[in-house]
Amino acid sequence: MPTVPAVQPAPVRHEAPPARRRVWHIVFLVFGVVAVVVFAVAGVTVFNLTRSFDAVEKIPDAFPAASVDRPPVSTGTAATALNFLLLGSDSRGDSTGSIANISGQRSDTIVILHIPADRAGLSVMSIPRDSWLEIPGYGEAKVNAALSYGGVPLAVQTVEGLIGARIDHVAVVDFAGFKAVTDALGGVDIDNPIAFDSYHLAGHVFPQGVQHLDGTEALAFARERYAFTDGDFQRVRNQQLLIRALLSGVMHKSTLTDPGSMGAVIGAVTPHLAIDDKLSSADLVALGVELRDVRADDVSFFTIPTAGTGTADDGQSIVNLDWTALPSVQDAFRADTVGALAQQ
Repeated sequence: MPTVPAVQPAPVRHEAPPARRRVWHIVFLVFGVVAVVVFAVAGVTVFNLTRSFDAVEKIPDAFPAASVDRPPVSTGTAATALNFLLLGSDSRGDSTGSIANISGQRSDTIVILHIPADRAGLSVMSIPRDSWLEIPGYGEAKVNAALSYGGVPLAVQTVEGLIGARIDHVAVVDFAGFKAVTDALGGVDIDNPIAFDSYHLAGHVFPQGVQHLDGTEALAFARERYAFTDGDFQRVRNQQLLIRALLSGVMHKSTLTDPGSMGAVIGAVTPHLAIDDKLSSADLVALGVELRDVRADDVSFFTIPTAGTGTADDGQSIVNLDWTALPSVQDAFRADTVGALAQQ
């Protein structure tokens, strides 16, 4: 199995990187990671997890067909590491209203949640949705087009070719779940570094300092960029604050040990999540026990290496992947050293 796709996209015209004009949609990332963590840790404290998990929509045939050439299965210590592919969408299937049935749509967010074999932490790698690469059977395109062309199986195949390692499980999440989870936690506390008037929540002011946000306020806080002189840069910093707050809320001892609180969070997650049908509630219970000591500070975030933005031959604005740096990422996924890579 080659360490990079056999056919790399042709070079494109480079442009100066914008001020994070195309930041990845971190709201989806937050909810996607929280959703997976919720069901994992819930196995420790919630007696009716099986019933709750059974209510989660399942994605049938989420993985490439047996005839497709996939990366080899990991061996040795790395064999027990897990890679979850999280696909974010702001709309359900066009014809059915299903989260799982989103073929024909482009994924707004593409994230890999890596759970190491030692279960000592979590690593979250974002793949910019405009990343330009070779999609198997379709030629060069943005990575988010894989879902549109061939549904979840082609999205899995494309990402596996990029990281050189297998995807173990897939989850699709929708945008509406973000607010619901925040409210189920009773809101979150953040320490806002810069006061601003909200663009997305008319008439609301976010003062500087510590404050408590409900779901509606948290969503507006995460989306704000117009109020800042450095736009998306401050938005990214604010979003990181919110990620930590949400994960801290879900993984706090008072939540983990209270079946009522965890049950409320599960109830908020369930309608907004679809997951592959190979993941069972028993798997999640076992994973929850293994992750019982992981807290928000044990979660690392990073982005796949990129080489600025550019323009494709057909005029599309794209993100150029850094193909020279990609082998180190692939090695990290195969050797289960993603955590060390994320800390660099």
